[in-house]
Amino acid sequence: MHKAKQARTAWALIAPTLAVLGVVIGYPIIRAICLSFQQDKHLDPETGLFVQGGFAGADHYLYWLQQRCMTPSGVVATCPPGTIATDFWPAVRITLFFTVVTVALETLLGLWMATVMNKEFPGRGLLRAAVLVPWAIPTAVTAKLWQFLFSDNGLINSLLGRETSWTTDPWAARTAVIIADVWKTAPFMALLILAGLQMIDKEIYEAARVDGAGRFQIFTNITLPLVKPALMVAVLFRTLDALRMYDLPVIMISPSSNSPTATISQLVVEDLRQGNFNSASALSTLIFLLIFAVAFIMIRFLGADVGPKKPPKKVAPLPSEPKPVVPIRIAGNAISTKEIQR
Repeated sequence: MHKAKQARTAWALIAPTLAVLGVVIGYPIIRAICLSFQQDKHLDPETGLFVQGGFAGADHYLYWLQQRCMTPSGVVATCPPGTIATDFWPAVRITLFFTVVTVALETLLGLWMATVMNKEFPGRGLLRAAVLVPWAIPTAVTAKLWQFLFSDNGLINSLLGRETSWTTDPWAARTAVIIADVWKTAPFMALLILAGLQMIDKEIYEAARVDGAGRFQIFTNITLPLVKPALMVAVLFRTLDALRMYDLPVIMISPSSNSPTATISQLVVEDLRQGNFNSASALSTLIFLLIFAVAFIMIRFLGADVGPKKPPKKVAPLPSEPKPVVPIRIAGNAISTKEIQR
């Protein structure tokens, strides 16, 4: 009865917050899905006038996934080159490429930074504060900073002693975006991993050293298994954030949808600027489904579960069978154990 009362009190306290979140988060998602099935303003081939509204079905999704466009004569055909839909699959590949590479580098660098900051040495607090400076800088400022560094007459080309077109060459531009993103976000990974390292009991390390374990054995057999929950949560958050990358490549390289660093979020903004709100809603829904699928896979199969762990069920011990009484023979006479106890 007491637990049921606590549950009712808890629900009463969090109900207003859930209601606000349902309106703030749920309404835009539902609205975007509804708009994705409505037609944009288009030219009616019969009247030659622009009309808007009407049910479009899955036309907007086929527009992005299969590059299906409506010609002025009313015939469905493949979108011509230069249409924003033709940049969809290249943007998906670039987004996944950025996500895999940046998250992998930030995880390795953040784990190394966290292990260093977890040690006890003079000035450790100052080092922890200094490491978080890149993460605290706004992304727009970071993008402008690295844009100056990667310019034709910038510091990077001066140090390398060569003229590299970091903003026009496709792979050079992608490398520049990756370097800038890793520099900014690796401290965030280090902060989350450091929180997990702080939870490991120091006595475990002392016992391992007494048993003669080396640094590599301690790291692989103690540190990594115990820090895995915090590590996977950090990877999950960073992966979901990387899939929505927008401002860094736009400011550093180009806002165009056919640039070598264009992500799927750039296509949404570009489509909105062209006045295609309903097709942009369909693309936003596709991005939402992609992020949801990645999050589900990481939580379900890769151990990135941020929820509370259920305690193991208590198993009742099996009733022990009575041990048989073994008679003891003394001088040829059988005497039971009860007779010995007497």
